[in-house]
Amino acid sequence: MAGFLRFNWSSTGTPTGRRGLFGYPILVSGILLCAPVARPCAAQDAPEAPAAAEDVQPEISRQEWLDRIQEARRRAREVALERRMHPERYAPGPEDAARIASERALNDNSLQPGDVVATDKGLFVFRGRLDQHPSSEDFIQLPDR
Repeated sequence: MAGFLRFNWSSTGTPTGRRGLFGYPILVSGILLCAPVARPCAAQDAPEAPAAAEDVQPEISRQEWLDRIQEARRRAREVALERRMHPERYAPGPEDAARIASERALNDNSLQPGDVVATDKGLFVFRGRLDQHPSSEDFIQLPDR
């Protein structure tokens, strides 16, 4: 039973044994360390640092804050209405759609070595590793036929 504290209890209810209670320095030091000690917190005693004048921004009133929120909501509604009224202005062009699809295919995390990817610039073979995110060096362009 090495490593366990073993006490023999006498008929009076006190521990007895070869060494007695104070013969266990680890037990005694553990009890003393667990005893509550009231110390002031260092953060409570530290004086507050004076704020630099240029860093301090004046607080706005609740009404000004509400006015800012209302203005932001109004602008968001205007943008949404503009996009609904003129969707052709915001639709991606055919070259943008091809570029977006190519980027999505080249950044696909499910690619495995040997996979062929069709992009707007041609066909590429993936030669990367499964445990790494695909990069441009992981693709070899196939020759045109």
